[in-house]
Amino acid sequence: MGTGHYFWAIFYFASLCSASLANNAKINFREKEKKVLDQILGAGKYDARIRPSGINGTENAPTLVYVNMFLRSISKIDDYKMEYSVQLTFREQWTDERLKFDDIQGRLKYLTLTEANRVWMPDLFFSNEKEGHFHNIIMPNVYIRIFPNGSVLYSIRISLTLACPMNLKLYPLDRQICSLRMASYGWTTNDLVFLWKEGDPVQVVKNLHLPRFTLEKFLTDYCNSKTNTGEYSCLKVDLLFKREFSYYLIQIYIPCCMLVIVSWVSFWLDQGAVPARVSLGVTTLLTMATQTSGINASLPPVSYTKAIDVWTGVCLTFVFGALLEFALVNYASRSGLNKANIHKENMKKKRRDLEQASLDAASDLLDTDSNATFAMPLVRHPGDPMALEKLRQCEVHMQPPKRPNCCKTWLSKFPTRQCSRSKRIDVISRITFPLVFALFNLVYWSTYLFREEEDETF
Repeated sequence: MGTGHYFWAIFYFASLCSASLANNAKINFREKEKKVLDQILGAGKYDARIRPSGINGTENAPTLVYVNMFLRSISKIDDYKMEYSVQLTFREQWTDERLKFDDIQGRLKYLTLTEANRVWMPDLFFSNEKEGHFHNIIMPNVYIRIFPNGSVLYSIRISLTLACPMNLKLYPLDRQICSLRMASYGWTTNDLVFLWKEGDPVQVVKNLHLPRFTLEKFLTDYCNSKTNTGEYSCLKVDLLFKREFSYYLIQIYIPCCMLVIVSWVSFWLDQGAVPARVSLGVTTLLTMATQTSGINASLPPVSYTKAIDVWTGVCLTFVFGALLEFALVNYASRSGLNKANIHKENMKKKRRDLEQASLDAASDLLDTDSNATFAMPLVRHPGDPMALEKLRQCEVHMQPPKRPNCCKTWLSKFPTRQCSRSKRIDVISRITFPLVFALFNLVYWSTYLFREEEDETF
């Protein structure tokens, strides 16, 4: 065997030895982790029922727990139930002197556990929670890290449905503040205190998208509560949501405006088109009532008046007013026609009386002094007062009618003055209704938009 063969044999043997040593080192390292866990969490060595000591190992001081979270998503904000759903990664960090261990010169950075019942845990709960669940696909989304200095990090992913009391006076021009409250259930502030982690305790996922809201900002604060059993530590996050108005502008405000304007078409129809005007008024009224009921169905029954209630109520009043306007026009028109017929009958009767009086006058004129009539011409002497009076009456009745002017010609289109009164109601309504509705819009938008800016406090 040559020298080269000896060299390669030695090199191969050295490689096998180094690989074996590396594997032994890894095995020893994992064995070291097992020994550390058995050392700090072994039977009779650690009691998870006893809370850790306070700062610097002080037994009487409360245990400090630092909290931070990561908001992954906000799925919905329900106006009717006054709640919202959120998915978050929740983290707590505290120090337990009993869990200190040797880090093997920095090689063992931390120990990881997946069983929360192995160590002491703060009794934190979400005070405004309605429903909640943990995530267990594929494995439970939870871990506990124990660091060499005894610091413990607990992290878990949870989904919560939380109560959010809302003030809907400015709906849908409103902003809502929804809180997430966390408090200790059994430990008082003498034993346990929750604190927000310094720096950035609340983080929100980028490009958070909500269907009808925008998350403007959030604020962390403390909300310790005192009861007859003691004072309990509490943390809260206030989330400010602004409602997106474009959806309501397209779905509610513009359709309501269109219905009100369509109801005004009745003012331009002929007074005799009764079926058309009644159908138009009733259809717009029913459509507006249906729109109002659909809006209220998606909102909780509250004791105060909302901004949307003012809008729909006034629009419904305008549509109903257009229908009442036609009823008034129809009544005025029928009243005018009745009075016109009575006036016609009276004029005909007066005309017949005048004709009869003229015939009687002519008869008396012929019968008076018949002998003198045959002997003398039919022309009376100027001094005969009786003849002159009868001739004057005949001339008055026989005069042709005067030529009417342009105003009388326009008024002659309507049988009587009462009929023109009903027409004037339509003309006045064509101007009055749009002007009043425009004035209402000016007052409405200026009032609620300014109130929205004034109430924008956080």
